[in-house]
Amino acid sequence: MSAGDSGYRRIRSDIIFGVLTPSGRLKLDSMKEDYGVSVSTLREILNRLASEGFVVAEGQRGFEVAPVSIQNLRELAGLRILLEHHAMTESFRAGDVEWEGRVVSAHHKLATTERAILSEGDDDPELRKRYDGEFHQALISSCGSRELMQTHAVVFDKYFRYALQYRGSATVEQHRALKECALKRDIETAKNILTDHINSCVAHALAIGTLK
Repeated sequence: MSAGDSGYRRIRSDIIFGVLTPSGRLKLDSMKEDYGVSVSTLREILNRLASEGFVVAEGQRGFEVAPVSIQNLRELAGLRILLEHHAMTESFRAGDVEWEGRVVSAHHKLATTERAILSEGDDDPELRKRYDGEFHQALISSCGSRELMQTHAVVFDKYFRYALQYRGSATVEQHRALKECALKRDIETAKNILTDHINSCVAHALAIGTLK
């Protein structure tokens, strides 16, 4: 992996997990030391992240981390619902035994991680995001559209900026129910569960009062 690719992944991850704070100024001179890349490479990385919506380019003023807001969360929630409803419909219809295996395997890893969080209280947001994302991607992995899956992955990562605090046992049950719906090919119930699953994150963000 090149230094540029490594820097891109690290900066993107640090934005998602709040290491680089929302609306924070991105100072190239200090970042080149932190991430081990040149200023010119940093500019390329930040322009790439700006095209994905994780960074805001301010012209001559430089770059800053994309802000967070309730309105943005609601937009991302709506977009996730739109994308995943369609993708799950196609995936449930076309999925075979290999797809079922991917769903069960991805759910097992996620459920094991979630049980550890609930029993031990030791949450690793990066690991949780990885397995959460893998599970939702497994659900739609037979949708037949690579572009749809890639778009969903970007939207999921933006959405996860708002899901850093774990919401508890209700999330575990929703993930389990989605797995069962997939195995039964029960798309209508799955859509309802997914809608509640996503909207619950919006309600949680409002409840903890960290957004405006």
